Amino acid sequence: MGVTTLLLTRHGQSTWNAERRWQGQANPPLSALGRDQAYFASRRVGAVDLVASSPQLRALETATIIATQLGLEPVIVVEDLKERSAGPWSGLTREEIEQEWPGWVESGERPEGYELDEPLFARVDQALRSLVSEYPVESMLVLSHGGVITTVESKLGRQDGRVPNLSGRVIQTNNQSPGQIGWSLGEQIRLLDDDLSTGGDGIRV
Repeated sequence: MGVTTLLLTRHGQSTWNAERRWQGQANPPLSALGRDQAYFASRRVGAVDLVASSPQLRALETATIIATQLGLEPVIVVEDLKERSAGPWSGLTREEIEQEWPGWVESGERPEGYELDEPLFARVDQALRSLVSEYPVESMLVLSHGGVITTVESKLGRQDGRVPNLSGRVIQTNNQSPGQIGWSLGEQIRLLDDDLSTGGDGIRV
């Protein structure tokens, strides 16, 4: 198998991003700005062979807009590229979380039902391996979520903090052994100008 390049990219602004609410596996749609972001980003993607996406509406709407503009329909939907569960924090603002769980966000403590990095990476890693195996192309755009991307970065040896809308990271396959797919971390992706990148950047889930 040759090298496959994946542009692992966060969705456009959702309505809950605009309200600065933690989303997790809730399913708010893109905001009007989020749709504009997706149209603009389609001009920056460059040449890819397919577009894949998390099934969550904010990612799938972003992927569909971009795929349509690039003539790459249909979008390949991958269930396990969905965002981590935020448990009881889903739908809450940072201020509301701080009132009920003071100091937890900063300390890294998480409530029951919040999906931690190890199980999150395990399912996303397997999902990406399966995607590459099923579609052995040179390059693909993969729309997912901030929590997914930062966890992948961390597990592959680097993390640069928050992931703005329509930003992310290049990862590439490497054959660690016959039949075994490994990953190499590449450059950061940024598909928006600063004037289009506002909206919920501080909330990764």
